[in-house]
Amino acid sequence: MKKMFPFLSSGLFVIILFVFGFSAKGQGTMNSDSVVMSAGYANEVYYSMKNGIVQTSPRATWDIAFRTSKRSSSILTNDGAGVVLYTYPKADTAGWSSVDTTGLFSWKPMYNDPTDWENGAFSRNAKGHPDYGWGIYNDVTHDLTGDSLFVIKLRDGSVKKLRIVKKFSSLDIYNFRYANLDGSNEQLVIEDLNEFRSKDFFGYSLITNEVVGFEPAKSTWDILFTKYVSVQPDGTPYPVVGVLSNDSVKVKHFHPVSIFYNDFGPGNWDSTRSPIGWNWKKFDLENFVYVVPDTNVYFVRQVKGDVYKLYFTSFSGSSSGVVTFVTGKAAGAGIAGIKNNDIQVSIFPNPAATRINFNVTGGTGEDLTFTLTDLAGRQLRADRPGRKADGLCAYSMDVTGVQPGIYFATVFTAATKTVTKIIITR
Repeated sequence: MKKMFPFLSSGLFVIILFVFGFSAKGQGTMNSDSVVMSAGYANEVYYSMKNGIVQTSPRATWDIAFRTSKRSSSILTNDGAGVVLYTYPKADTAGWSSVDTTGLFSWKPMYNDPTDWENGAFSRNAKGHPDYGWGIYNDVTHDLTGDSLFVIKLRDGSVKKLRIVKKFSSLDIYNFRYANLDGSNEQLVIEDLNEFRSKDFFGYSLITNEVVGFEPAKSTWDILFTKYVSVQPDGTPYPVVGVLSNDSVKVKHFHPVSIFYNDFGPGNWDSTRSPIGWNWKKFDLENFVYVVPDTNVYFVRQVKGDVYKLYFTSFSGSSSGVVTFVTGKAAGAGIAGIKNNDIQVSIFPNPAATRINFNVTGGTGEDLTFTLTDLAGRQLRADRPGRKADGLCAYSMDVTGVQPGIYFATVFTAATKTVTKIIITR
């Protein structure tokens, strides 16, 4: 539930997909794609269902972030980069000059709500209007005045004291201060959020004392591949890598279903922060690799109503942070579903080691040819598997004898050609 306060009334390989014969925006066409977060998930990637990657941003550049809306009280911590926030338990703001951190790591840490952008770490002690966790709302001026003192562990492991002095809501200006625990290097910051109106959040580094614009314009992206803190079933906060949603989009998740599942009509749209989340993958302890079950299908609805289908095919883990997936436009606004005669192709895993899997549905009756060629155009593999009576084709190509490198995996029909650049590793 949104808790906006009432204000007035008003270095690795990037895997590229080329599609011939169908437009990349065409209804029913499924395309392979990937994002690279790099080793240790050093980057986060903003992605548009229509246009692909919008922006790749270094993760470890900011410590706290302020939501730009005049009606918002949300302040995030960069929990994916290791930032941890504590409410100082021994005094309120009057204790600024004598902060005692004895027993710090026995204090309860506060993290961003994994399901709600409006419930940042600074708001986790909110008691409900007019108490928004870090400050109290004034019904006359509509401002929030800080009443809490915080201790914050930063990305580099250093610890500072911090208080949000005030938010001047009508002006959309924040006033906050922070310093070393002994009071040295104190900074008093007045930040005008109007400069960042196109973005949902702007960041601030408490290490370099500067504003950090880590996010692209809100209107340009739909989902975010990132590292963040989630909550385990027993209530324990735990760092995870997954996908968050722009709060202007909505998602439906179907499980367990085939990757060819196309009916997004049943159920309700989810507008929370993490309807896709992180558990579309599992870690195989025996083989020490991530596996991606082929039983999850997501539908992402943009603000104007266009719906895109999405399912994941592989996850490399922290060595390179590569996520591969298949996506395509399921329907435009007001259209009920996908045409049954459209060709849908998925090629995975990517990177691949011993086999490349081809899944094709739609376009029943057409002959299929699968090939693997190198960058010089030399054909290394060519197969023409048959189809089942329902038109489905699932085929696995052996590539154990192919040298590691970059290749083109292609699916031909009589009228279309779908080419995916694929990496073979050992």
